[in-house]
Amino acid sequence: MAIAASKFESLELQGVGRSFGGAHALVDLDLTVRAGEFIALLGPSGCGKSTALNCLAGLLPLTHGQILIDGKRVDTVAAENRGFGMVFQNYALFPHLTVEKNIAFGLQMRGVAKADIKRRVAEALALVKLEQHAKKLPGQLSGGQQQRVAIARAVVLEPRLVLMDEPLSNLDAKLRIEMRGEIRRLHQSLGLTTIYVTHDQEEALSMADRLVVLREGRVQQVGTPEELHNNPVNWHVADFMGYRNILDLDVVSVENGTATVTGQGLTLRGTAVEPVAVGEKVRVAIRPEDLVVTSPTVPVRGGNASDATVSVVEYHGREFAVGVLTPGGQSMHVRSDHSPAIGSKVQVTADPSRVLVYKADLIDPSRLSVEERELLEVRT
Repeated sequence: MAIAASKFESLELQGVGRSFGGAHALVDLDLTVRAGEFIALLGPSGCGKSTALNCLAGLLPLTHGQILIDGKRVDTVAAENRGFGMVFQNYALFPHLTVEKNIAFGLQMRGVAKADIKRRVAEALALVKLEQHAKKLPGQLSGGQQQRVAIARAVVLEPRLVLMDEPLSNLDAKLRIEMRGEIRRLHQSLGLTTIYVTHDQEEALSMADRLVVLREGRVQQVGTPEELHNNPVNWHVADFMGYRNILDLDVVSVENGTATVTGQGLTLRGTAVEPVAVGEKVRVAIRPEDLVVTSPTVPVRGGNASDATVSVVEYHGREFAVGVLTPGGQSMHVRSDHSPAIGSKVQVTADPSRVLVYKADLIDPSRLSVEERELLEVRT
């Protein structure tokens, strides 16, 4: 009998919250996870995603709310009795035990028969392609191999839920891409239900069935990768999902859901994602790939066009990442299929449907994460 995930129908988080003293790390998290789903909890450092995972794992008690599997509460059950597998960022392997003994440890603690342990460990080693390294110590393995051991140790328990806390953040770029594919392969082949914490939006988009974006301990948006990539509900989500151009502008007109905004030497037409009014300050979000660099002499029909000066050019393989400055001093990130000269005058255009206009909610810097404060300081 091969390794397989234990079955359940649904996992429900109902009003789950966790406070530390007077600080709320997680507030009213409501989420239903279907069996076999791959869910990514996504957000900047300090947003509450690891707190949510630790509450699920039983490593942190809930301040309020409850967690249920198929209608039965599990938040009152001890962590070791929940039947979950956990993969940590720092691998958390026993350095004095061989690979196979690390994988077998959890089974031994559960009193599984020796013959079953031997069989399941062999199957787990084959799943993560480490058969030839079974007798080695963790210190003799690469980072990617150590993470494979950690994953094997989790799945060998045949858990009904696998929890992963930024498991790839310590790996180099090439290994991260390889391991993303391996984790997704194991998830699908074993029929796992996986909840995965990451701050890397590209990682989340490539792996998850649904994303949960958190900010200041609160859910901002839940949806498929395509939904969040194309239709972020507010500028916080847009900012985290790769809309690098977040511009503070003023509304001068609104007609049939299209807002015309101006400021910093720019005048743009965009889609009002949230209701906005004339005279209101707004935040405009545009992806770099939705901005096109053209010659100032090229006429533009039906779109937005702004004059700019090229300030920086970076080669990214098939394309160039270009930084430009508007006459009003607004910096913008764009993509180009050619390398414009530094200091050259260009025209930047964008389809109004890809220029997203949001309410500019007031920000209390003391409530922001370190990453968000840094972004705010750059923009102001």
